[in-house]
Amino acid sequence: MEKLDKGLIDFGLLVGPADVRKYEYMRLPISDIWGVLMRKDSPLAEKETICAQDLWDKPLIVSHQTSISGDMMAWLKKDVSKLNIVMTYDLIFNASLFVKKGIGYAIALDKIINTTGDSELCFRPLSPTLEAGLCIVWKKYQVFSKASKEFLRLLKSGWEGNPNPNEGAD
Repeated sequence: MEKLDKGLIDFGLLVGPADVRKYEYMRLPISDIWGVLMRKDSPLAEKETICAQDLWDKPLIVSHQTSISGDMMAWLKKDVSKLNIVMTYDLIFNASLFVKKGIGYAIALDKIINTTGDSELCFRPLSPTLEAGLCIVWKKYQVFSKASKEFLRLLKSGWEGNPNPNEGAD
């Protein structure tokens, strides 16, 4: 959002709850699912879903942004000071390297890290499900390049399944 405010980028993709009042925006008709990235040989890997109590005594690796998110802390049903947060991450790829080494369990969004085939890792969704909405934002009264104008036009006119492609836009 800082880069958007400074005019360094034209668009931002925001994941999860965000204050979009000062921007033009469009909510995307899809969402991401939160879960736990772990080693396939972890005891929790035997479960189909992960509940809050499963994580209370585990070493956790959490997103820097999520570590301050009210939604995630409400889902965990425990004060952050009572959790065993061993590190925070900005890039889930970096966190996945620590997960592979057995340092902890990463709370992350699905489908960012490959957990298929011969991967050492697996992903289990949270239960109850915790979703993160997606929103594309841009500055109000932004003067766009031709490419950015075309991108926005395509976005507004062609997002399949979007019941209101002009939400938040003038």
